[in-house]
Amino acid sequence: MDSGPDPTPNETASSRHKCSACFKQYKKKEHLIEHMQVSYHSVHEPKCGVCKKHCKSFESVREHLMGPLPKANCAKIYSAQGCDLCLSVFDSTEARDAHKELCCSSPASSGTPTINLKLVENGSPLDMEISGLPSASDGNEIPKVVALDCEMVGGGSDGSLDLCARVCIIDEDENIIFHSYVIPQIPVTNYRFEVTGITEENLKDAMPLKLVQEKVQEILFNGESIWKIRLEGGRARILVGHNLEHDLCCLRLNYPDHLIRDTAKYQPLMKTNLISHSLKYLTQTYLGYDIQSGFHDPYEDSVAAMRLYKRMRAQVHQPVKASTLSGSLHDPWIQKQVEKMTPDALLEISRSNYRCWCLDSGQPIQS
Repeated sequence: MDSGPDPTPNETASSRHKCSACFKQYKKKEHLIEHMQVSYHSVHEPKCGVCKKHCKSFESVREHLMGPLPKANCAKIYSAQGCDLCLSVFDSTEARDAHKELCCSSPASSGTPTINLKLVENGSPLDMEISGLPSASDGNEIPKVVALDCEMVGGGSDGSLDLCARVCIIDEDENIIFHSYVIPQIPVTNYRFEVTGITEENLKDAMPLKLVQEKVQEILFNGESIWKIRLEGGRARILVGHNLEHDLCCLRLNYPDHLIRDTAKYQPLMKTNLISHSLKYLTQTYLGYDIQSGFHDPYEDSVAAMRLYKRMRAQVHQPVKASTLSGSLHDPWIQKQVEKMTPDALLEISRSNYRCWCLDSGQPIQS
């Protein structure tokens, strides 16, 4: 039951026990505590800018504000003072309009990027210059970030087997640091030209998959040892993308989960039922422009993923207390202390079940 903020005290002899995050109400305090243990409410959850109700995703916030049955008071204020992209609510319509000009992104330049690739006379790849990224000797505590996207052609008798045929990696400033067409290890039976724009001619003098793997690993590992990457990341780079599991599988590469930022798997960017949105939808909804209107461009897609990541990373959330609600009720003494807490106090010690990307802006990467 969503009743919104209540100015009356939550704890009275006759009142229900209301969750301070989602406003659900319970007859018994123990039921509220059980709810807090399994809901994983936290300061990192998306919230309504009007009533401050916590939601599992930004899509849930949109339904709360603009859905078929929106919260009336919130919808009224939001329609006049809210931003359709970031869902922030401002003090006035004028402030909202000024913000919108900065919030809406311009489309990334499309087309085949300039490839910083030196070729020998017969067209085979000889050397790749990786520019725009600091070297491993820079000693930065926080890893730099890169975004990757691949385009697939079809293999197998029916052309349904995904084969990586083009790779693009960019840095945080949207500079291309690696781009190459890729020669698949088995014959291509469907170039999927209507989507990829790739032809047999594009792959004629392309880079072998094994060499592409080496180049991608060189960028991601940043000179760090594999064991340290698996444990804490070290100087290895954060990898951003959309449905990266599929891209890495087609590249036949593995990368630690704690260094991956996948816009298809990030809970605040998922549907209300926590199913993935398409990158096209996320870009139009949260960045304000369209992609993939013609051939899919891996540069355009990697830019969209990077912009989504940076928008999520830029959120400012209040610090959380060191104590935690999860797993604390096995001790009878602790259980008694928790039962005495107010709903607000319970929310303060509740923890998210995902790592918020805002933590990348100022904390070391941990597994």
